Amino acid sequence: MPRSHGTEHGKGTEKSKGTMTVQEAGKMGGEIRKEELGPEGYSEIGKMGGEVRKEQLGHEGYSEMGKKGGEARKEQLGPEGYSELGKMGGEARKEQLGPEGYSELGHKGGQRVKQLIEEGKRAEGEGGEMNEQEDEASRRGKPRH
Repeated sequence: MPRSHGTEHGKGTEKSKGTMTVQEAGKMGGEIRKEELGPEGYSEIGKMGGEVRKEQLGHEGYSEMGKKGGEARKEQLGPEGYSELGKMGGEARKEQLGPEGYSELGHKGGQRVKQLIEEGKRAEGEGGEMNEQEDEASRRGKPRH
């Protein structure tokens, strides 16, 4: 007797042959493939697919896609949940880089913020770049002249 294509993932729900939706069939096929490849193999396929999509959309399109996904996720989780997700990501990154690497990453971020502030000041016409004495004074918390 042939296997029924309508049995849902071991839930015991029988459907008559031919009534499975495309979505259900895709999900079933994906689950089977995930079992065959294991977590690492399945993850690798996802990364390869992401790279292909990145090439298709280009940098700006791929970035826009990420922003849309982030906004949708933020809406799902709410502000507190989204904040918690960010903290978890930061902790995972700290674990990957170790204390020295994480500190270096923070320093690079701080340098970038400083650069952006200076660019903003120049754009607004507020006196351009600081000279070395003003730069040193601002790092010590002293006001500029």
